[in-house]
Amino acid sequence: MKDNLFELFRSRFPADRSRPFIDVPGGATLSYGALEAATGRYARALTDAGVKPGERVAVQVDKSPEAVVLYLACVRAGAILLPLNTAYQADELEYFLGDAAPTAVVCQPHRKDEMTALVGKAGIKAHVFTLGSVGDGTLPEQAADKAAEFETAKRGGDDIAAILYSSGTTGRPKGAMMSHTNLGSNAATLHKLWGFRPDDVLLHCLPIFHTHGLFVAINCVLLNGSAMIFCPKFDAEQAIALFKRATVFMGVPTFYTRFLTSPNLSPEACTSMRLFISGSAPLLTETFEAFSAKTGHTILERYGMTEGGMFTSNPLDGDRLAGTVGFPLPDVDLRITGEDGQVLPQGEVGIIEVKGPNIFKGYWNMPEKTKAEFTADGFFKSGDVGVIDARGYVSIVGRAKDLIISGGYNVYPKEVEDAIDRLEGVVESAVIGMPHPDFGEAGLAVVVTAPGGGGLTPDGITASLRGRLANYKVPKQVVLVTELPRNAMGKVQKNVLRESYAALWQAGLGKAS
Repeated sequence: MKDNLFELFRSRFPADRSRPFIDVPGGATLSYGALEAATGRYARALTDAGVKPGERVAVQVDKSPEAVVLYLACVRAGAILLPLNTAYQADELEYFLGDAAPTAVVCQPHRKDEMTALVGKAGIKAHVFTLGSVGDGTLPEQAADKAAEFETAKRGGDDIAAILYSSGTTGRPKGAMMSHTNLGSNAATLHKLWGFRPDDVLLHCLPIFHTHGLFVAINCVLLNGSAMIFCPKFDAEQAIALFKRATVFMGVPTFYTRFLTSPNLSPEACTSMRLFISGSAPLLTETFEAFSAKTGHTILERYGMTEGGMFTSNPLDGDRLAGTVGFPLPDVDLRITGEDGQVLPQGEVGIIEVKGPNIFKGYWNMPEKTKAEFTADGFFKSGDVGVIDARGYVSIVGRAKDLIISGGYNVYPKEVEDAIDRLEGVVESAVIGMPHPDFGEAGLAVVVTAPGGGGLTPDGITASLRGRLANYKVPKQVVLVTELPRNAMGKVQKNVLRESYAALWQAGLGKAS
């Protein structure tokens, strides 16, 4: 294993550097030679701006080939990449900037003034670059004048390569620190397990600000030294049309539900495809079965999270079972434990704990939280509830941390509740995940208002949240009530809320459609 992740990737680049790495439909093609040169120029631009190994580079940009170049340039320079969802709003960004204290920030061109102001509000000193969706902006402009030669920074395997923030159940976002070895080992395991071939072409329709699209998909392609068709966003009809040029597809369950609504999805459309992979959220059995019936392909479902990439996978060769996420990866130890922390016998439901070279190094600036999330013998407590059957297949039963996964994105109810509770006229709120035909799950907010209501309306609350939270975190429905149900210990009974509002939720979905 090369200690710097970039050198591991470069060792797998094709000997013929003119071979394509990224092919944008209707756009440019980026060869491996151009990738190698561009990462050198971008890395030099970052270091000339004062970025040193171990320092953070915050990135909130649109999906583009240049954004991938930037990812690899950060790693090559020994910096720590901090990818940020393009939907994050000012309040969220100010926290991330203040907590991670990046030396450089790269944003969309139209947000430069806003980002510069946020850097000031966060109380940090950071060079603000811009990068647009078509390769425009100050970063590529400055990089163009740099030499392509750049000596890759020496990094140890345990040095941090990236920090990925996810919102905490306490309302405070947590930055998962992923080392060079964490990312490299997981990519190498998946590349082998999923049987990547020299002629494979990945159809990439995922966003690149989280683990699935950035590290699972792209890293597998880099280790394979092959090409990917790089779509700026997901469009079901475009993707189906591109199947004939690809062999592997990675998507979230929402992608597959949208494929199933298309009259163009057929066995003929998938003749060149060898593998469909799903993750980031549970895949419904009916989706699994319907896709197989309509295409002749059995989706391979796997399971993981930000804190360690992938933990399990259904087999490439062998039975892929609906409702399961397969077996633990070859280099991952996985066990099920009870509330007392003791390992449970096979077949019993409990908390999933994992250990392996891919498991993150801890939460940035949160040593106590990190300590609490690991057992004395080094297993990470995932917070997911699962079971292992007699054949060794793992199934996810629920989530102990009350997480909502909407369209493959994590939504922590506490963060949304905190935003609602800050609104004038709100006493308290509870946010619960409800089944959604397209997104898998979506949020329902049950809000207690002050006497008289203060003029609050469900639509008004939703409108207020849109300026404070990323759109995928905004509840799809809001209900106003006088009180929340609680148990004897004073804990809000969210199970009661789910039962009480199930009919109203379904009626609302029908109205929305």
